[in-house]
Amino acid sequence: MPYELQIALRYLLAKRKQAFISVISLVSILGVTVGVMALVIALALMTGLQEGVRDRILGASAHVYVWKQGGILDYQAEAARLTRVPGVVGAAPAVMGKAIVTSPRGERFITVKGVDAALERDVTELARAMTSGSLDALAPAGDEDLPGLLLGQALATELGAFVGDSVTLITPTGTLSPMGMMPRQRRLRVVGLFSMGLFEFDQAYGFVALDTAMRLAGTAEVNHLEVRVDDIYRAPDVARRITAELGPEYLTQDWTEMNQSLYSALWLEKVAISIAIGLIVMVAALNIIASLILLVMEKSRDIAILKTMGASARSVMVVFMLQGLIIGLIGTATGAATGVLIAGLLDRYQLVKIPSDVYQLSHLPFTVLPWDLAIVIAGAVVICFLATLYPSRQAARLDPAQGLRYE
Repeated sequence: MPYELQIALRYLLAKRKQAFISVISLVSILGVTVGVMALVIALALMTGLQEGVRDRILGASAHVYVWKQGGILDYQAEAARLTRVPGVVGAAPAVMGKAIVTSPRGERFITVKGVDAALERDVTELARAMTSGSLDALAPAGDEDLPGLLLGQALATELGAFVGDSVTLITPTGTLSPMGMMPRQRRLRVVGLFSMGLFEFDQAYGFVALDTAMRLAGTAEVNHLEVRVDDIYRAPDVARRITAELGPEYLTQDWTEMNQSLYSALWLEKVAISIAIGLIVMVAALNIIASLILLVMEKSRDIAILKTMGASARSVMVVFMLQGLIIGLIGTATGAATGVLIAGLLDRYQLVKIPSDVYQLSHLPFTVLPWDLAIVIAGAVVICFLATLYPSRQAARLDPAQGLRYE
């Protein structure tokens, strides 16, 4: 072991006569630990929130939306063309509209989406989000049966309408009568309930069969096609490839464009919180500077003796740099490990509950990314190392004659 490291460890673990120095070193370690731990937890929180919202949005909606100038008349042929584009794993039609759903217990304004049950499975997580009933039950079994309707679990609870109950759907597209334009009403039977984990869908969406949606909307064609890709981060490239391969009459929009403002806000929050909590590490670095300066003042006699015995100014400087670096490494390692542990426990047991109508999530998820953890550790160690430079230089510049004058 180099003698510089031996001396640094000896100073760090001071004996009873220098217990004050050991206390200051311990406080410095605790400062770095708390700062790093807080930064790891904050980054895990913002990353988990970003990924949680993204996964729920992409589970309930498509990755790329495709419109065609002139309309989409044969959606099955168009969906087959889209699935041949590299990167596309599924395509399904959609008819969107607004409606009021009424039951004996109340009424709600909802978004109605018409889907093809067979193709929808390849695009969204609707089939896997069913809590009761079935997606395949949307189409009526016979001519006398009512068309099916899927409701979100939260919406069904408010309406008091569950599987087997019938509700009335009122759409703004009406029929002309002697009394003017009358809203179109249609009785439907609730055939399933779903829970996407996303407040916007569970509270305000209803799904019907594609032909039912066309009749309600008074149209003979679908609004657009929804596409799922094999890699969500390549969705913009796939969207451009669709237009390039199928022709300029195909207009596309991917999920990053539709949710750009949301993710920009989350990213800015992550950066702001990181900077704010990163200042805690800076404060801990000031503790290291203070402890090393006090140690240099306490050990001026030892420094003078080392120099008279032949130790170079560089070696003296290394002694105090190593001591500060050891404080930084211990504090950083402890803080990082504690932060990862706390974040894991908070995420696993879902301890932090939040209002789902505001944040789209029922609890705060915590996700520690290896890259974020590496940046925090490297940044904390660098800050702690920089904090050692001034006290170490002061120790190296100490005059032995001054240090031994009154000894």
